[in-house]
Amino acid sequence: MTVQRRGPLLVEGPVEIELEDGTTVSSDRFRVALCTCRRSRRYPWCDTSHRRKA
Repeated sequence: MTVQRRGPLLVEGPVEIELEDGTTVSSDRFRVALCTCRRSRRYPWCDTSHRRKA
């Protein structure tokens, strides 16, 4: 896992994520970006929304 300041967490795949409501999402991609700012419309996957000023 790679932590980026003001950016997503980069995780080597494949990954399976359990969300706070108990649902599970998965990706079989080589590397995925996990949203840490909760601005993403594709949460928990990062869509670079953190780059836009609020």
